[in-house]
Amino acid sequence: MKKLLRYPNKQKAIDKALWLNFEYRTKSKTFGVIQSAQGEYLVVLTDTISFEGEAFEQLPKNYSKLSYKKIQMIAKDDDSLNHWEEIRGIFSVMDGEILRYILHSKIPMEKFIRFELASRGFDKDHNWCGFENAEDIWFK
Repeated sequence: MKKLLRYPNKQKAIDKALWLNFEYRTKSKTFGVIQSAQGEYLVVLTDTISFEGEAFEQLPKNYSKLSYKKIQMIAKDDDSLNHWEEIRGIFSVMDGEILRYILHSKIPMEKFIRFELASRGFDKDHNWCGFENAEDIWFK
């Protein structure tokens, strides 16, 4: 990533930084968010850019506390971040009765995701490890 990413919305900048931290997890790059003098929020590499007197915004560890309002904000965003667009797209094309059944029956979607990832034969950092090893990794 070579260009400076600028967002007028703090939450969107945080979402982008979290995605980049995940995407670059194997390359030892860490991204943070700071507010510029103009009031916009910048997503920057934390270890290569020096901002005198600037404090990075606190990034959450995960989205386990994702609220309805936050999801609503993501859904209304005309210029949504790609990963949110993909995640929303998965559910938007699914039949409503299936969605209701998933909730009603408390189907553990995480296990279906883990099964899918194990069946692809890659580890948590997307390195080929074989199907048996992947099953051990994803179902430990």
